[in-house]
Order: sequence, then structure tokens, then C-alpha cells
Amino acid sequence: MNNYDIIVVGSGHSGIEAALAGARMGCKVLMLTFDINSIGRMSCNPAIGGVGKGQLVREIDALGGEMARAADACGIQFRVLNASKGAAVHSSRAQIDMDIYSRYMKECIINTLNLKVKEAEVKELVIDSGKIKGVITVGGEEILSSCVVLCPGTFLGGVIHVGLNHFSAGRINEPSAEGLADNLRLLGFNLFRFKTGTCARLDKNTIDYSRLIVQEGDDIPRPFSFSTKSLPQRQVPCHITYTNKTTHKIISDNLDKSPLYAGIIKSTGVRYCPSIEDKIVRFPDRQRHQIFLEPQGLSTQEVYPNGISTSLPEDVQLKLIHSIEGLQEAKVIRFGYGIEHIVVDSTQLFPTLETKAVEGLYFAGQINGTTGYEEAAAQGLIAGINAVLRIKKKAPLILDRSTSYIGVLIDDLVTKGTNEPYRMFTSRVEYRLILREDNADIRLSKIGYEIGLLNKEKYKNVEDKASAINKGIAFLKKTRTKSFNDVHLSKEVTLEKLLKRPQVRLNDLKFLKYAEIDRLKFDVAMGIEIEVKYSGFIERQLKDVEKFKHLEKIKVPEGIDYMLLSGLSREIKEKLHKFKPINLGQASRISGVTPAAISMLMVYFKKING
Repeated sequence: MNNYDIIVVGSGHSGIEAALAGARMGCKVLMLTFDINSIGRMSCNPAIGGVGKGQLVREIDALGGEMARAADACGIQFRVLNASKGAAVHSSRAQIDMDIYSRYMKECIINTLNLKVKEAEVKELVIDSGKIKGVITVGGEEILSSCVVLCPGTFLGGVIHVGLNHFSAGRINEPSAEGLADNLRLLGFNLFRFKTGTCARLDKNTIDYSRLIVQEGDDIPRPFSFSTKSLPQRQVPCHITYTNKTTHKIISDNLDKSPLYAGIIKSTGVRYCPSIEDKIVRFPDRQRHQIFLEPQGLSTQEVYPNGISTSLPEDVQLKLIHSIEGLQEAKVIRFGYGIEHIVVDSTQLFPTLETKAVEGLYFAGQINGTTGYEEAAAQGLIAGINAVLRIKKKAPLILDRSTSYIGVLIDDLVTKGTNEPYRMFTSRVEYRLILREDNADIRLSKIGYEIGLLNKEKYKNVEDKASAINKGIAFLKKTRTKSFNDVHLSKEVTLEKLLKRPQVRLNDLKFLKYAEIDRLKFDVAMGIEIEVKYSGFIERQLKDVEKFKHLEKIKVPEGIDYMLLSGLSREIKEKLHKFKPINLGQASRISGVTPAAISMLMVYFKKING
């Protein structure tokens, strides 16, 4: 058979989620990859999650994606970041055994019904009358499909830099995709280049751990997936060290050998995860920079020194590594490198991640200008879901900014675009107090169930959790006490008001011996405590969401010609024509579209929509 419902190009984190979603929702899917053994390979650091990213992973899980379950099956250290701060910014992160993760994902892909994997490079898209019809491989084979999801990662026109030397590659020792990049350019897509990079890998047997700071995981590890019952892998520590003045001098003395500062790399790098040479130049007053030594797995000797990503020459890399405490005798297994790759202007996409220029063609992952496994996986899941919904002639799935981190991520990309590699942060999310990690399942699992990615049992578990939280809060509201911790209170108060006190935790109320409190599961107890303590703030955010939803509900009429509208400046008309917003809310977030213009459009659209 040479005809599929969906072709997914790429086997990284976005490709995996797109392919699994498509197949699990009942479509015939083909995944095309350079190498079947590269499925799920972690190109950079051995970790899943982080600030803003942990929320993405939990939302992927709530919708029925795979990344969270894979992380739990392969995680070797779990930590909740920002645990001492408010619940709105709690973010999970796990160190991952990279080899086990790749094997897990490969087996998952191979054993999924309706999903076939083929080793091939795509050089051209088959398009007829503005609609995707399939792909053509470098070998000349034409493979037909109703939808195509492009997930090429850093392979699209990839160029690796080590010192002043550079060569074509999508990842070290793997080829880049050149023909496809040329084809996209010919089709009229606006393309440019971003830069990212990775660290050297060190031999753990040559590191002096006695001179390093130990960083253990949480005493009680918290899984990513809401369905995970236990974590199978042995938990191990990470270690911390720092650069120093000698390290910084070595780097400063060799900046002329850096492709970034020698003018060879002209593309934009990752602001929030800069190379070590970039840190030294941008922050000259900093005496040291932190380095996390992260094991890449339980059965490998490789350690990832997170914090010293670099594209300096190998001899300079060796010198700067040996200048760092604990790494004086460290052996380098593989040197770090910088990589430039092609991205598209993400404003050329609808919120479904379908391209505006070609029907049935979807882009997901780093091709849209993002950086990070989690951002890629989230996009792949949404692109895969929407490809299926398009084939089945059902309404698309569009998550807005008030529903999820995924909604914020995609809205930022398609409405604002990005002039640098995009990384998710909690600070990007306006309604983060109601879009927390702990309630991702309650927020999104209904969607996952309705589209067919979550089974009935998993969805019922979510419903039971939500019901238990509501019952728990109701119990606290109606139950009163006159004593707390053997202290007589001046007047009788409800347990809810008692719990709202900053110094009181739900666990503190167990001394009252109420079975309704004692038997609560951990996730239910956490949900109750957060909802009670932050109730005032949550209510205010919910009111803000209502105002936001008002504009989101006003749809842009199909086929509207903005150039014919009076009262709008030519600049605003041109921007609206270019971005093609799907509703008034999205139109309001386009740079340069004024509140006055939105008011005019609101009146006009309401007349048309009735």
C-alpha cells in the first residue's frame, strides 16, 4: 500500500506525538525517518520538564499523549521546581535515561496499530490545487496521503559548527534534509535560520565527585502522568559545580575562534539557554556560572554538563572543562557543538498548526521556531489530532490561552511569531493560577476522551478526582471547630477559613480525626488545599477569563476582505489580511491592531454573524 491518511515526517518528540495521535484516533499513518533507531532520541540534555515545560508535559498526558508516561517509565530523578513558591509556578522536571527513553518510544511506535515506519528522506511535497496530496522521497518514491505533518527538528538545512569548522548535518553523525528546505522555499514559505547547541559529554569515571555538590531528587518523587502508579527506575543524584575566573579567561581569550563571535553564525540563538561563551560576553560581572552534571542513564558512562553548551574548538572545550572544579581530569566522550537550522515564520500557520498556504499540511516542533522537547511534543500532538479531525470532517481542536499552556504556546507562535528560539515559561501565561500542573487532567481530559485518545477508565478516574475535590471543599465549608492544635479559638470557624490561614496546611487538620480528611488521596488533598487557599485569586482570574472568552467567541466571517472595510488604516488591513485571525481575540493580539480597530470589527462582525 502506498496511500495513507497521514504522513508524519520526522521521528523526534513532535513526530512521535503526531503519529501516535493519528493512529490511535483511527487513521492509517506512515512515519518517515532517516533511521528507525533514532526514534525518540534526545539530542540535547537528558531531561523532561522544567519551569513552564512540566505544565506542557502534564497537559500532553491529560489529552492522551505519550511523553509523560514515557518520562515516568524512564525517569531516574524527579524534582518539583519552585516548590517553595506559589502553586501557579510549580513545575515538574525529571532526569531521563536516554537509552531507555528511545527504546520505549521506538517500541511504542512499532507496536501501535495503524502506524507504519519507513526509513526515507522526503525531498518534495506533492501539492494539487493548493491541497497536500503526499510526498516524494529522495529515492523518487511518491507516497500519497490526505494530510502531512512536518516535524523535521534541527534537520531542515542543518549546519553544525565546531570552532571555525562547519559542515552539513541535522545532528552529530546524522545527515541534514536539504531538498525539503529548497522545496518549502519554492512553495513560498518565509524561511529563516535559528541557532541552538549542546554540551560536551563527559566520562563519569573521570569526574571527581568528592569535590562536587550533591543534588538529590525529591524524597517522594511525583510522576508526570496522572495514570502512573509507580516509578520503575532506580533514582540517582545529580551534581553541581561552577565555572570560575580561569574558565572565563580561557573563553575570553578564544572568542576569535568561536563561530558566534567570528561572524560565521549569523542566526539567532536561544536567549534563555545561551552558550557558555555567550554567557561570558553578556554577563561580564558574573564571577561564576552554575553547571549541573546530569547522568544520561543508569547503564552509560556519559554525563551531560548542563550549563556549558558551546561551539568553541575541541581543544578550547577541553581546557575550559579541565579548569572547572571536579572536572580537572575529566575525559570528553563527545565534544559540544552549535547547530543552525531552518525554521518557518510561524504566523503562516492557523491555530490548528495547519499552514495557511497549503490545505492539509501541518508544521510541528522546531520548524515553527521553538526549542525544547516539551514544546515540540505539544505541537506534534495538536497537529496530529487536527489532521485526524480534518480527515473525519470534524471541528478542529483549538486550545486558547485560557485553557492551557499549550494554547498559550500555539497562540504566541501563530499570532505573534518569534524572532528567536521560543521557550515556554510560566511568565508567558496570563491565567497561570488556574492553569496549574495539578489540575491539567481536570481541565483537558474531557477533550482527550471525546476525541478518542483517553479511554473511559482513565476519564472516569479524572471525574472521580474532580468530584472528590468538590466534596472535600464542601465538607470544609460546612464543618466548624473551636480549637486548633490544642489552642482554643476565640470563636467557632469553618475548616475552610482555618485552611485559608497562611501557616495552616490541610495535613494540620488531620488531628481533628475527620475521616473525610484522613482518607484523602495525595492529589485530591493537594487540589483541595490549592483551591481553598487561592480561592479569591482564582475567582478574579475566572472573571478575567470570562472577559477574554467574549472576544474569542466572536468569529471572523469566512472569506472576509479587510481591504473593503472602511475606518481601518491600510497597515491594520494588511496585517489582518496576512495573519488571517480566526476570531476577534486573536485579532486583538496582532501587533499594531489597535483597540479602536477591534471595536469597529466587533460591531461589523456582530452584524454579519447575526
